[in-house]
Amino acid sequence: MATQPKPPGVYVTEKSSGVRMIVGVGTSTPAFLGYTKQADSAPPERTNPPFTDDERKIPQPIQGWQEFVDRYSINELGAELAALLKKQKENTLVTGDLKKIQVLQRCFTLAEAVYGFFANGGTSCYVVGFLNPDTPVTDSVLGGNAEARTGLGGLETVPEVTMVAVPSLWDMTVAANDEATPPSPVLPTGKGLIDKVLAHCTQLRNRLAVVDAPPKQLVGPLTEFVGTLASPDSDDAAFTALYYPWVEVPGVDGVRRTVPPSGHLAGVWARTDTERGVFKAPANQNLRGVLSIPTLLTDDQNGALNDKGVNCLRVFPGRGLLVWGARTRSTSRDWRYLNVRRLVSFLSDSIRQSTTWAVFEPNDDRLWATLRHSVVSFLTDQWRQGALLGRTPDEAFYVICDRTNNTSDTIDAGQVICDIGVAPVRPAEFVQFTITQIAGQPGKTS
Repeated sequence: MATQPKPPGVYVTEKSSGVRMIVGVGTSTPAFLGYTKQADSAPPERTNPPFTDDERKIPQPIQGWQEFVDRYSINELGAELAALLKKQKENTLVTGDLKKIQVLQRCFTLAEAVYGFFANGGTSCYVVGFLNPDTPVTDSVLGGNAEARTGLGGLETVPEVTMVAVPSLWDMTVAANDEATPPSPVLPTGKGLIDKVLAHCTQLRNRLAVVDAPPKQLVGPLTEFVGTLASPDSDDAAFTALYYPWVEVPGVDGVRRTVPPSGHLAGVWARTDTERGVFKAPANQNLRGVLSIPTLLTDDQNGALNDKGVNCLRVFPGRGLLVWGARTRSTSRDWRYLNVRRLVSFLSDSIRQSTTWAVFEPNDDRLWATLRHSVVSFLTDQWRQGALLGRTPDEAFYVICDRTNNTSDTIDAGQVICDIGVAPVRPAEFVQFTITQIAGQPGKTS
């Protein structure tokens, strides 16, 4: 076919470089699982109508606090609770009202977690609801069904989730009653629910569990309970972040309550990721939206809990309430710190998602060179940002994808092997100063 003649001049033709870039995945999206119920009174027409029961069972993306308020009828539930609390103050409660109060308070446990997340710097999350706040939840129900997209199973289809928190977990261990004092949680049942969450995170390997310690626990009993959880040498322990104690908040409905801190901590993780990066330990950070903590720890108590992999919340003079721990429950040198586990999950997930183009490509030196170049460029960027330890990229990581690890056997099997090693930065958890007092020189005498 004849080409159109062109006049004399300069012509530019753009061609693809063929370079495949690796894009970092998100690290700041949590999933919250907890009790929720429809309000008794129908809410007025609004832009975001409340979710139906069927919609509440599956993971729902929430982009802000007001959206959560509208979608989960928080104002209407708050009005119901306020009316019941007024009757309680006036001693006019009837049979069943105390149980209704407990049920509504259980719904607000999830609401306080979501509010704490957004108040501390979070931008988006997912919510999975359980519709019967008056009944306990078994580990099989918490696990849910992947096909029906319920419970933890529903989160398997949401790859952007990087944290999993169940603020209602300890409420899920017992049924609500019609007594003035709510029932105490059952610790063995709670352990089973925690194990279910850990199994989910360990299987997917791109998310960590933000676990709340049991309520009203002193240091001694808490240490005993932690000893019943997954072994610190297990894989599950590396995907666990346990926080203590609970926190007192002003209440999204104006009713002060003590709630688990997992939602607030998820917000701190998200804020740290935004301000510094996933490689920065999410600790030595203020906890916003909290009035106080019911348990004040000494240095010795903090040290004992830190050694068990429990991250403590502390109050310091002039600095307020701080997150004072950044460990997983693992005793392994490789996975002891939260930021190291999260960084490796981030690198692994980013490389995996950005190299799917290589599937079904010719398995030869050209493919290996392209993969090697993409990974080296990505890791070099991470090293420049301070995520990897080393004076040069060669000290910070290595990437091998050539004939040394891609042999005839692996090629025949349709496999491409790319060996990657990284040196993550670790937090300065213990800063030690040696102070020497220098004696003054004797003055001269006249």
